[in-house]
Amino acid sequence: MQNILVVDDEMEIADVVELYLKNDQYRIFKFYTGKEALECIENTKIDLAILDVMLPDIDGFEILKKIREKYTFPVLMLTAKVEYMDKIAGLTLGADDYIPKPFNPLELVARVKAQLRRYTQYNEGVKEEADVIDFAGLVLDRKSHECTYNEKPLTLTPTEFDILWLLCENRGKVISSEELFEKVWHEQYYKNSNNTVMVHIRHLREKMSGPTGKSDFIKTVWGVGYKVEE
Repeated sequence: MQNILVVDDEMEIADVVELYLKNDQYRIFKFYTGKEALECIENTKIDLAILDVMLPDIDGFEILKKIREKYTFPVLMLTAKVEYMDKIAGLTLGADDYIPKPFNPLELVARVKAQLRRYTQYNEGVKEEADVIDFAGLVLDRKSHECTYNEKPLTLTPTEFDILWLLCENRGKVISSEELFEKVWHEQYYKNSNNTVMVHIRHLREKMSGPTGKSDFIKTVWGVGYKVEE
């Protein structure tokens, strides 16, 4: 049974999310404040977190930042706000998905399952063509979900790892935003999906620039997509 953290100060919403996820046999840790949630994270093995952005004490973005300092489990952000910059902020800080209120609980459950499936595959070391990619100073280990670049460890979310693996597996080829989105997110590509891809690429570049001071490992082919050189 996987452990899911649910944090929302709107009790009715938190209760509904808890009910639907419990019906799918998840163990739920439900809180209405950020302080309680952070205490839970320190003392409990969490497999996925669902965070409301607007909380009475600590906002969801601050909790997300704390999580990403130590953990790579998937994080879904819930918010009544639909402003573009809020979504960008969440994705840039390392959120894996972003769900505006009001939402369909069944859609939420489907997204939770998709994120957990991807995360679990990395941790169990699912084998496809190879378990390790090693070139140009970058080492990606699918079994351990570890990444190093110029011998410096990079902490990647499952989504970031997926993007980098796909690009490196197809190095020398241009991957369009549409193909990247559909293969990584396993959802149909829409016009606004390109913004989601762009934010994750930018976040990856920022992380990879640390060991080298350069951010050109992932190259943009304008009007086409992204690639890494052979």
